[in-house]
Amino acid sequence: MVTLSPLAIATGLIALAVIFGVVVTLVRVRKSARLRDRFGDEYQRTVEDAGGTHRGETVLHERERRVAALDIRPLSPSRREDFILAWRQVQAQFVDDPAGAVMRADVLLTDVMNARGYPVAEFEQRYEDISVDHGEVVAHYRTGHHIAESHARGEGGTEELRRAMIHYRALFDDLVNEPEDFGPVIEHRGGRVHDLRREPVRRN
Repeated sequence: MVTLSPLAIATGLIALAVIFGVVVTLVRVRKSARLRDRFGDEYQRTVEDAGGTHRGETVLHERERRVAALDIRPLSPSRREDFILAWRQVQAQFVDDPAGAVMRADVLLTDVMNARGYPVAEFEQRYEDISVDHGEVVAHYRTGHHIAESHARGEGGTEELRRAMIHYRALFDDLVNEPEDFGPVIEHRGGRVHDLRREPVRRN
């Protein structure tokens, strides 16, 4: 029977603690990288607003879980064409009625979200839900919405409204044109959220 000295036991425990620490760090780094990849610029904004990386990532995980429980679906080809036509009409309206066109664009975006399966809610809730699958462009929604609100208070002019339309268009294109198939976007399996668009296609 081998008897370990107290020094050997202490050294072994220290080594195990170091290994455990490295594993935990690697897991956290991978989780952070995944969230950065999914949420884009929204990751940093959320972390800053939450006051730290851990709190911010917890907020983003909660968004993922909430959206995973929703029935998010792509648009049918006919609905997609209807929305594209409606957007063209909004753009044409901007020539004679910039403020009205921006208000209509905001409503149209909400209609697209509703058709995709996002619940009707206040702006902040819509923004957070959209950020899960559209992190790279969701900031355009916030900027456009803020410009529209400022104009409603009598601030800003036509050029600002034009910028709002550009911001709205970025999110509109993303919402209307993806995903391209009729499979689910994300699903909740075993307590974890899976982005199905990022998983390899299984071939029979």
